[in-house]
Amino acid sequence: MSLRVVARIQAKPDKIGEVRELLLGLVAPTRKEAGCVTYELLQNSNDPGDFTFVEEWASDSALEAHAASNHIRAIGPKLSGLTSTVPDIRTYVLLA
Repeated sequence: MSLRVVARIQAKPDKIGEVRELLLGLVAPTRKEAGCVTYELLQNSNDPGDFTFVEEWASDSALEAHAASNHIRAIGPKLSGLTSTVPDIRTYVLLA
């Protein structure tokens, strides 16, 4: 069973460039992870501080390994003070 994740990060208006660079740094190492089917980073065209990851993982264990990876564990402290809210991370299963 594959899992889908939608993770939204809202940058402070004066920190958009910094947040963009930090989040872009997650893409290449995450796409190399076992069980990563899709990992896309989107930036809202109407609100450039609104970033969204759209992810697909092959299994619960693949998603758990991703969450425990060094690059994901390291991003939290780096984003501290750069975002206006805590990341909104939601996990879904595909129904149809």
